Amino acid sequence: MQLPGRRMLKNLDFTMLVTAMAIMAFGVIVIWSASPAHLHRQVIWVVLGLGLVAATLTINYSDLTRFANIIYVLNLGLLGAVAIAGRTGMGAQRWIAIGSFEFQPSELAKIAIIITLAAYLSRREGKMDDWPSFFWPFLHVAPPMLLIMMQPDLGTSLVFAAVLAGMMFVAGAPVKKLAITFGGGLTAIVAWISLHLRFPEAIWIPLKEYQLKRLVVFLDPGIAPLKEGYHIIQSRIAIGSGGFLGKGLFNGTQTRLSFLPEQHTDFIFAVVGEELGFIGGAVLIFLLLLFLLRGLKAATQTEDMFGTLIVTGIVSMWAFQIVVNIGMTIGVMPVTGIPLPFVSYGGSSLLANCIALGLLQGVFMRRQKILF
Repeated sequence: MQLPGRRMLKNLDFTMLVTAMAIMAFGVIVIWSASPAHLHRQVIWVVLGLGLVAATLTINYSDLTRFANIIYVLNLGLLGAVAIAGRTGMGAQRWIAIGSFEFQPSELAKIAIIITLAAYLSRREGKMDDWPSFFWPFLHVAPPMLLIMMQPDLGTSLVFAAVLAGMMFVAGAPVKKLAITFGGGLTAIVAWISLHLRFPEAIWIPLKEYQLKRLVVFLDPGIAPLKEGYHIIQSRIAIGSGGFLGKGLFNGTQTRLSFLPEQHTDFIFAVVGEELGFIGGAVLIFLLLLFLLRGLKAATQTEDMFGTLIVTGIVSMWAFQIVVNIGMTIGVMPVTGIPLPFVSYGGSSLLANCIALGLLQGVFMRRQKILF
């Protein structure tokens, strides 16, 4: 670790840091309204998260290339430990308990795969023209992605795909090959699901029944209004009833009467829509968009490819999660259990995102190496 000097600290993106703190404060206030019992813990997570941002700033990101293989192996080890001794809850085996603290290794896995994939791709910049070289990064991401799918955690697995696409694009992978691969993959998945629904006994699919139903029920939540479609229906009611100005904090009927499920985690944006209305939702989206734009600025101004790829991976991760989370609350995306970064309740997610923020700021702070 290396304590950053005053000249380095002046290179921090303070606009992004202030925006991140504003988003976290927004989340704490909404969690206070949605689930007061979780407020105390979320405040603790925020304080610890800000400490992690500061601690991560001391890491010179360029040194991480030397430890990429170790990080990759440790990541697989943690994910493997979940499969062997992880705690099961809500039908999924995703948590490891250390005393009274439980965390999700899959959240840390996002950061680990961004670092290790950045190290891998930075050595192969512009060298992915032929198909064998093009597919090697997929093999790098496949083992942790499959371990997470086994938990099962489809949402986080999809985040890996978004990170991979963004980082390969910046590393110079041919756009045509990216379009063919990801477009063809999506088409194949849709066809596979459709065939399974038509011939369930003949066509196997590696998804739990509830996961499969969540993927298709958003098209018509009314087909299962008291089961898989319930989340989307209640979320739409909450957001729609908020109107322009909202019902006011602590006054949301869907929230206060517990009609809205997972209101402090996956569906927290619905609480924003109901209690703070269109204005509150627009303010939060503006803050999240500003946050992402500052991240893109860091990516464009970083001088070496390793740093650029780290920032690209982090921004791709956040952008995908924001779009999918808000999309599922308004009913235009399947319910995949992806939290809203820095807003949803949860220690593992918030702390991992704070590490990512510190890592991104550390890259941006050291972007002009010639000055030091």
